[in-house]
Amino acid sequence: MAADHGFRRKLIEVMLPLEAIDREASREKSLRHGHPSTLHLWWSRKPLAACRAVLFAQLLDDPSAHPEKFPDPESQDAERKRLLTLIERMVPWEANRDTRLWEEVRDELRTQLGEQLPLIADPFCGGGSIPLEAVRLGLAPLAGDLNPVAALITKGLVGVPAPFVDRPPVHPGEGSLPAAEGWRGLKGLAEDIRHYGAWVASEARARIGHLYPDVRAADGEHLTVIAWLWVRTVTCPNPACRAIAPLTSSFWLSKKKGGEAWVKPVVDGRRVRFEISHDPAGPPLDGTVNRRGATCVRCSTPIPFAHVRAEGTAGRLGAQLLAIVAEGNRRRVYLPPDPGHEKLALQVSRPEDLPNGPLSSNPRNFNTPLYGLTTYLDLFTNRQLVALSTFSDVVREVRGKVVADGGKPEYADAVTTYLGFAVSRLADYSSALCSWNISRIMLRNTFARQALPMVWDFAEGNPFSDSSGNWLGAVEWVAEAVEELPGKPGGTVVCGDAAEFCAPAPVVVCTDPPYFDNIGYANLADYFYLWLRRTLADVHPNLFATMLTPKAAELVADPYRLGGDKAAARKFFEENFERAFRHLAQLADPRFPLVVFYAFKQSEQAADGVTSTGWETMLGALLRAGLMITATWPLRTERANRPNAQESNALASSVALVCRPRPPVAEVTDRRGFLTALHAELPRRVRELQAASLPPADLPQSAIGPGIAVFSRYAKVLESDGS
Repeated sequence: MAADHGFRRKLIEVMLPLEAIDREASREKSLRHGHPSTLHLWWSRKPLAACRAVLFAQLLDDPSAHPEKFPDPESQDAERKRLLTLIERMVPWEANRDTRLWEEVRDELRTQLGEQLPLIADPFCGGGSIPLEAVRLGLAPLAGDLNPVAALITKGLVGVPAPFVDRPPVHPGEGSLPAAEGWRGLKGLAEDIRHYGAWVASEARARIGHLYPDVRAADGEHLTVIAWLWVRTVTCPNPACRAIAPLTSSFWLSKKKGGEAWVKPVVDGRRVRFEISHDPAGPPLDGTVNRRGATCVRCSTPIPFAHVRAEGTAGRLGAQLLAIVAEGNRRRVYLPPDPGHEKLALQVSRPEDLPNGPLSSNPRNFNTPLYGLTTYLDLFTNRQLVALSTFSDVVREVRGKVVADGGKPEYADAVTTYLGFAVSRLADYSSALCSWNISRIMLRNTFARQALPMVWDFAEGNPFSDSSGNWLGAVEWVAEAVEELPGKPGGTVVCGDAAEFCAPAPVVVCTDPPYFDNIGYANLADYFYLWLRRTLADVHPNLFATMLTPKAAELVADPYRLGGDKAAARKFFEENFERAFRHLAQLADPRFPLVVFYAFKQSEQAADGVTSTGWETMLGALLRAGLMITATWPLRTERANRPNAQESNALASSVALVCRPRPPVAEVTDRRGFLTALHAELPRRVRELQAASLPPADLPQSAIGPGIAVFSRYAKVLESDGS
């Protein structure tokens, strides 16, 4: 027992193998097939490697807490190295299938904690990484989130699959296989997802397949369309011209070496028609839109964005078919616009009774309202709306079909839930904000970053093709993710405010709260919520009781919800962050520290120098909530090459803050006393960090922890004037 603090220090309060965690967390961002992140998109999801390492180290005592077993620094170092090596072995993605390793990990936990393992609580579960890794460690998580989309994702990871482990599929022709031979884990459930997903494709094609016709190539061959490429249009402001001007950022279709293709605009009266060229030299004009505005192809008149916005808000932005991409013999075929295809798409009527809601007015993440696209339905073409509503409706019919095939109602709900996730994946690739990737020659999804920005030239995919954005591909991504889930022991997921989080017993808190003003999760999640609600409201009525996701209580400093008042937004965040963590500190098991993942902007310019508003606000709220910091660990969990990192310093690094409740009789000190304690304790801890061979870039932020630990254990640190 550490006499100076009154608690046994955990491994996470002394050391973590940061280099191994960072390496695997960074590599994990590039993994695709079977990774849980492919089940459903969520923003700023924590890597599994970081979550499993932090949870394990949060639960185990550091050897220094047991002087009776490890009486000297040498024996403590040896035991600590053994535990850190075990963490290094468990963090790679490939370790997930090593059953012997995970039994060794669980044995380590049971040896120290006993058979009654503690509950892991994550009241800001988001994309579900922390609860999922708790299950992998053999622990039962209790998770929650105010956002119903986040709660549903986490249910899909740790709540829904647990009862169906080691069971065969129910669809006809497969149920006779013995589970022990071929249906271990969640393979049976994944097989049913594929089977009923294929049935959905067949049913949907019968209803709307005529809206996705083949295209005839120059040689008369009928080809399956991969994507229809569209360009938005605006009337030229030049009174002498008034042409229908195409707005496109690029005329390129493919920059693949040997397969170059681009669109050549040809002025034809007041309109522009398009031809296909394969000249490797490329188009003489890259596009008609740049950061300063647009240019009319016909008369070269500049078209300022102010004119485009005015035309958009007046409902006068149009759309014109730019090109058609089809599937040839092991190659892409690029064809000029087909008048019949264009007419068919533009004459599709918007379905009735579609879910809808207003887009956020925050221009940092939503600039489409500036151009007249003010609701979520405005982000889709009518044909896309017909397709998404059709797939959604057919998925709802799957419940009855699974039951008719012999599945129990709860199993039918599980299959339907995962096919609902496939509808979300289809929606991500089925908006008028999707673009055409000229390097990879494929459809790019809506959420290339955590925003809904205006797109001038967009790609409309074919859900019945074999290329990106197709329905069966979405189903396969979901099935592969389900197949890789650990399944047991499973967990409980609730939807609600973290400040009202309930637990049946003291819990180990490990959580990843929102990051001040970086991401407006609720506004982004509405994009998926509207389709999920249409598809799954009968399966999860408690999650979809409201028309849109809750906004008022969301823990985010969004001045646009408060009339543009930044000070009020900061106050809202600070007060509610403090309220939530004061509550969580009361729920926490006193044997274990709380861990808070936090990402922050490295720096912001202020009038008096460089500051970090989000970091300072969060840290102050934690201290006022009665917590003290015992360690800080910088984790490089975000990709440096992601779009947001290239444009700003948002989410440049994550820090795992290790906290303990401050003793109720914490002393008060003055500046001199604080500095004396700091000088007495900090050098020793820094030497320990240096001896652990931390990467040089991690040492400064790691050393913050011991310094904050000294500061935060006092009830007050007073200046000489008493302030």
